[in-house]
Amino acid sequence: MTSSSALLTDRYELTMLDAALRNGTAHRESMFEAFARRLPAGRRYGVVAGTGRLLEAIGRFRFTDAELDWLRAADVVHPSTLDWLANYRFSGTIWGYREGEAYFPGSPLVIVNATFAEGVILETLILSILNSDSAVASAAARMVSVALGRPLAEMGSRRTNEYAAVATARAAYIAGFGATSNLEAGRTWGVPTMGTAAHSFTLLHDTEEDAFRAQVEALGAGTTLLVDTYDVEKGVETAVRVAGTGLGAVRIDSGDLPSVVASVREQLDSLGAVNTKITVTSDLDEYLIGALSGSPVDAYGVGTSVATGSGSPTAGMVYKLVARRGDDDEWVSVAKSSAQKVSVGGRKTAVRRIDSTRTAREEIVYLGDGPDGEPEGVQDESRERPLQATLMRDGVADPAFLGAAGTKAAREHRAAVMQELPIEAFRLGAGEAAIPTVYK
Repeated sequence: MTSSSALLTDRYELTMLDAALRNGTAHRESMFEAFARRLPAGRRYGVVAGTGRLLEAIGRFRFTDAELDWLRAADVVHPSTLDWLANYRFSGTIWGYREGEAYFPGSPLVIVNATFAEGVILETLILSILNSDSAVASAAARMVSVALGRPLAEMGSRRTNEYAAVATARAAYIAGFGATSNLEAGRTWGVPTMGTAAHSFTLLHDTEEDAFRAQVEALGAGTTLLVDTYDVEKGVETAVRVAGTGLGAVRIDSGDLPSVVASVREQLDSLGAVNTKITVTSDLDEYLIGALSGSPVDAYGVGTSVATGSGSPTAGMVYKLVARRGDDDEWVSVAKSSAQKVSVGGRKTAVRRIDSTRTAREEIVYLGDGPDGEPEGVQDESRERPLQATLMRDGVADPAFLGAAGTKAAREHRAAVMQELPIEAFRLGAGEAAIPTVYK
């Protein structure tokens, strides 16, 4: 995987740049905006994720000799444009919703203020990261809300490509998952890692007991033993006999989970393993987790569903030019107006109106400059909470949003934001956005 992110893009971005450089419009100051026209079907809110990864990727958006040589050989743009790309460094300002923030239709999630040339070629990078990561985080947040405080672990690495697996683990952690099976996510983003053994480890040994003894000897009695390779009831009996009543947990990965979990809890208690926890996996999603809320489950492991956005693998965000400087140096609002794809042009400042019970009631988007001339200018926090922060200024990212520390901060912000949402937001049934977006 190359260290440069410059070719993680669509060709038309460079051909637009090429034409704009040739006719002199490339250097017009412009404002681009990433937003979602609607939420995935049935969803009542979304969760922003990917911001920290995006800022790091923009920092690596450089056209080295390798990228330039390929573009030249493929005849993508004119030689003069290659010269411009050789010196490309994003030098603009980016405002946006903090990572972990809830969003709704029309929320101005990312605002890029730069020349047309500098901003237009970031479209695919911005959308590919935010669409994927926010889809995962939005699905994961629904699972967290119905888990009722029980821990969840992300286990979806084998259900997506190797690099998306790392991003998935990070996004799920921001959304409230407690751990991941992915080691690279642990190294790069500070996500706690977990994992013990699969069915193959049991099948490797002559007997299930031999496998359990080997695992306990290596990892201690506090480990989690997978008890459904053969017969669950016999597996539980063997697990307690081998590890003792101090066995940490058993894992169940198959069967009719509500009935199996109830039987396993009863058996564990009868054997004296009253503190041994039960972890379930087996193709879980938010609906099955919700259905298990009354069962004696202690923890969940989720793979395919979280890695694929639980049926909505993209957040549906778009990136549009919403304003540009005119010949008189005044901002000109621009917007797409084609059928079913109408955009709202202009500079925007977003706040969330919070009522006296500390419950969110409206997403308010002010059109035009804020009091300070920047999107984060509205500061009356007694009634309206500002939603946008300066993520990058003059091409330099705010370090507070980067790395493992930024990931942890995003996780904490998401937890706080969830406390504001009205109770309707957490219903799994189909419905409208939990709060309306109002333009003023």
